[in-house]
Amino acid sequence: MRVGDAWTIIGVTEIPRRAVQRTARLASLPLGVAGRVVSGWGRRLAGQSAEEVSAEFSARTAEQLFTVLGQLKGGAMKFGQALSVFEAAAPDNLAAPYREALTKLQTAAPPMPARTVHRVLDEQLGTSWIKRFADFDDEPAAAASIGQVHHAVWHDGRDVAVKIQYPGADQALLADLRQLSRFSRLFQALVPGAEIKPLLAELRERMVEELDYRTEADHERAFAKAFDGDDKVLVPHVVASAPKVMVTEWVTGLPLATIMREGEVEQRNLAGERLAEFHFSSPARAGLLHADPHPGNFMLREDGRLCVIDFGAVARLPDGLPRTLGVMTRLALEERSEELLELLRAEHFIRPGTELDAEDVLAYLAPFADPLRTERFHFTRRWLQRQAERIGDLRGQDFHTGRFLNLPPQYLLIHRVTLGATGILCQLGAEFRAREIVARWQPGFAE
Repeated sequence: MRVGDAWTIIGVTEIPRRAVQRTARLASLPLGVAGRVVSGWGRRLAGQSAEEVSAEFSARTAEQLFTVLGQLKGGAMKFGQALSVFEAAAPDNLAAPYREALTKLQTAAPPMPARTVHRVLDEQLGTSWIKRFADFDDEPAAAASIGQVHHAVWHDGRDVAVKIQYPGADQALLADLRQLSRFSRLFQALVPGAEIKPLLAELRERMVEELDYRTEADHERAFAKAFDGDDKVLVPHVVASAPKVMVTEWVTGLPLATIMREGEVEQRNLAGERLAEFHFSSPARAGLLHADPHPGNFMLREDGRLCVIDFGAVARLPDGLPRTLGVMTRLALEERSEELLELLRAEHFIRPGTELDAEDVLAYLAPFADPLRTERFHFTRRWLQRQAERIGDLRGQDFHTGRFLNLPPQYLLIHRVTLGATGILCQLGAEFRAREIVARWQPGFAE
């Protein structure tokens, strides 16, 4: 366990695999919430204020959310990490108690004991695996959803990171996502503004690929080649790989989660700018899009480069970002509502047989293009909260319009990744020249 962490889970050695065991733990989330609601009513009757009861309810629910999802790892942990980037969209009075717990899910999970680590290495690299290393640290340097990372020294003297998949991850991952879909309403309440069911469906599709580290290694090699020698982005090179073990160059830097908590303005702005540049340029440069946007996968180095890790979830975009997205954004900025409506219909963003007013559609979409209206834009939690409130207001026209808009399958992953990256920018509070980056890398925008 990490010394000084505010959480402790005793006796966790690997992912619990039995379906009944995992289902029971996941079921404890909504049951726990229900129990606290009843308890809260009792304290209200006993004279406690609504504000006091609400604060205690939120804090205890947040702690349970972190403990259950963190202990289960697998798909539950992955889902928690995905949720963590959306907390910036939640109103402050609701999000504050969850912010710390959700952010922990981005970087923390109970580690495997050394005997389990050695068993996996025996299976994946052969029983003489130790000879391939000059040194190997049994204590994990980082732990995440389906694997943990160890610091080691390769036989040629290079510092390397060894990522080892948790035993049972393959059985647990998809089972978790099936169970979590049953509780989508609970998570919707915890993170307003996030579309939970599509998120779960899309994550499920990515999971199978992430289980084979050889596929991830191929992705990382492609990114490392595309950004080799780049002065803004660093991607570690792959040293060796197996189905459940991957060895890459060891890299260090300041995690984005740390910058979010205590970073200077200059650091926040630079980290945000580098992240946006990486997000929009990758499809053009590598034909791929990094599809796991949470702060644990990014670090800012002293030389100003953004270090990117974890390439398990990747979208293949051999032709780069779709030109349609750039044209849509430009039409929204230029307030060409009729042309925008025509394009949306042609690209199946509007459900067949639906009648929508062009100005209503423009009013719904145009605010999302705010970061591109000015030379520099300041991404803030409040701006993202306003967007979530606007489209989530059951009485508003934007909510009504949004019900009849559709997201074609080929755009779902791009949309989720862009939304996740935007959430990180708002958590950072970054201000930079977003329009300049989009104009350079997004086809169809500057035409």
